[in-house]
Amino acid sequence: MSKIIMIIDGDTHISPLPTGGNSITIDELLRRMDRAGVDKAITWIQPPYWRLTEDSNRYVYQATKDHPDRILGFGWADPNCGVQYALDETRRCIEEYGFYGVKMNGAQNDFFIDDPKLAMPVIEYMATTGKMMAFHIGGDSPEHTHPFRLAKIARLFPAMQIFNVHMGGAHFHDFGNACIELTQECPNVTIIGSVIRCQPLLKAVKTLGANRVCYGSDTPFELMHVEVAKYNALLDGEVTEDEKALIMGENIARLFGLTPLPTTVSADVQTVIA
Repeated sequence: MSKIIMIIDGDTHISPLPTGGNSITIDELLRRMDRAGVDKAITWIQPPYWRLTEDSNRYVYQATKDHPDRILGFGWADPNCGVQYALDETRRCIEEYGFYGVKMNGAQNDFFIDDPKLAMPVIEYMATTGKMMAFHIGGDSPEHTHPFRLAKIARLFPAMQIFNVHMGGAHFHDFGNACIELTQECPNVTIIGSVIRCQPLLKAVKTLGANRVCYGSDTPFELMHVEVAKYNALLDGEVTEDEKALIMGENIARLFGLTPLPTTVSADVQTVIA
């Protein structure tokens, strides 16, 4: 008997319009998921970062309606479009679209993620919904997205589950150690290890445990099938099969309340599948 691993990509972007040389539509995301053997994906917009519109989050919503078995919708809030607009869009994402949560990106959208006037109104609303939040935490914009800012948010709202996306990576000089420390101190924070180097990623798994770290690719900024292969190479021989299953998908499935796959498959069935 061998354990079936459900792969859920914790970090993917789609766009209704070309927003750069690497932007992709929902159809291309599904093609990449099929190639990589990814079952489901947390999906948020790759917005025109200077001009988030209602159509952007609606595009993700339509993807969840068209592909409910593959796409796990997450909203996007940019307070630089106006705090009230960000609040209205966040409410729409939760109350109308039924998304699992909302993401804020202080790097691309150019704000401090704990800013009391820009960010906190959205965060305070989200804390009342019982849904999750995700934050870009990266070395590409250390002042705006430093791990200590996320730690402040996590401590202020200990009941709110939070994704730490990139684990301080997205840059060669990362904040991996700081992110490990904050996650140790804040049990409501879970890491999505996209665009982070292998050594800090493995350290996070060893230090925090496999139940606190999730696979993510940051598609289309990285190639999904390559990131899956990287995780397989990184984890094989370092963690148990059950721990690998947690990282590759079961942690997100648990947080989202998804129905798990059967846990085992016989060798005969494996041969047929192969």
